[in-house]
Amino acid sequence: MFKVVKVRLYPDAQQQLLLAQAFGSCRWLWNYCLNLMNQTYKETGFGLSGYEVKKLIPRLKKEYEWLSLTYSQCLQQVCLNLGIAFNNFFEKRAKYPRFKSKHGKQSIQYPQNVKVADSYLTLPKIGDVSALIHRAVEGKIKTVTVSKNCSNQYFAAILFDDGKEKPNSNTEGKAIGIDLGLTHFAVTSDGSKFDNPRILNKHEKNLKLKQQQLSRKQKGSNNRIKARNKVARVHRKIANCREDFLHKLSRRIVNENQVIVVENLNVKGMMQNHKLAKSIHQVGWGMFCTMLKYKAQMDGKIYQEVDRFFPSSKICHVCLNQVGSLPLDVRFWTCDNCQTRHDRDINASINIKDEGLRILNLSAVVRRADAPEGLTSGTGDKACRPDISRSKGGRKKSTTALSVGQEAHTDLTVQCG
Repeated sequence: MFKVVKVRLYPDAQQQLLLAQAFGSCRWLWNYCLNLMNQTYKETGFGLSGYEVKKLIPRLKKEYEWLSLTYSQCLQQVCLNLGIAFNNFFEKRAKYPRFKSKHGKQSIQYPQNVKVADSYLTLPKIGDVSALIHRAVEGKIKTVTVSKNCSNQYFAAILFDDGKEKPNSNTEGKAIGIDLGLTHFAVTSDGSKFDNPRILNKHEKNLKLKQQQLSRKQKGSNNRIKARNKVARVHRKIANCREDFLHKLSRRIVNENQVIVVENLNVKGMMQNHKLAKSIHQVGWGMFCTMLKYKAQMDGKIYQEVDRFFPSSKICHVCLNQVGSLPLDVRFWTCDNCQTRHDRDINASINIKDEGLRILNLSAVVRRADAPEGLTSGTGDKACRPDISRSKGGRKKSTTALSVGQEAHTDLTVQCG
């Protein structure tokens, strides 16, 4: 199983100079190859692959002798990564590759020949770089990516194979549904509410002051560079606080539950609301869901998403009656059918949990696998649920892909134990 450990590096002055040369060479090669690919496509109508541009490196080294100062495999990896970037673009997983700038984050990648010791990393053509290795790297090292952020901090992301098999996922255990929001960052189906830390608000005054000081500095001056570093340090503090909160919360949820169900939110579309864009930007829903997903997979647990159009807030989880309209300012509502009073967020999280369990059971039936008996939530609710009546504004498409040519909302009768 592949794992990554990110460690802090402390290069000396000479090593920083060598790393700066390596960053610059790899950045120049990326921009040169990207420009060549663009020009070739405009002139011939055909593109170049990463392997084709990699063959140009020996000729470029003769023309630009300073390229030889950088480890050859780092240069080769630049061409391969550019080919991967184009593949991701054509398969609609990413945007079109862009040119790299000397401003901002810098990185190089070592595919091999990196040694990890107790307190340092040995990098080709760089030497022994002091490192704070807080976790053991046990296994075969695949790649090491060295990076420098805007605050002039150096890191190394070590990808290694620990030789262990990925644990098999199973559904035996507690299930939980999570409703993400702004007032409360997360509300779970067992009634727990986690407040939104609003980290940006705590540092906003300091950030504003540093940005005002930066705006007054003359462009190109050393004082502007110093002011820019001060702004970068504030942003780094905000990012570190946010990641710390998300890591701790995601780890707690994964440790306490076996099945984790969340909504597939359209964060990019929600950002179009100018009244909520700032709050949504600082909350970090996407990062939180990513952490939940990979931590659940590493522990042999199940991470399931339900469709963003599933009307989780409008359905009564007791009698499955669906209301026609429920404005955002209504935080509590009473079901007209069973007279149950609902907390909007808790009710939504329970419906998300039940919908996720229904998808898992339905997928098992379609695959003709043995459906686990007694798959229940931590509160004892049935894992399956009968079909519910939906209004015209209800779920518009499938919540999961079952098999080729078959949708999640196929009319199937599922017997729940």
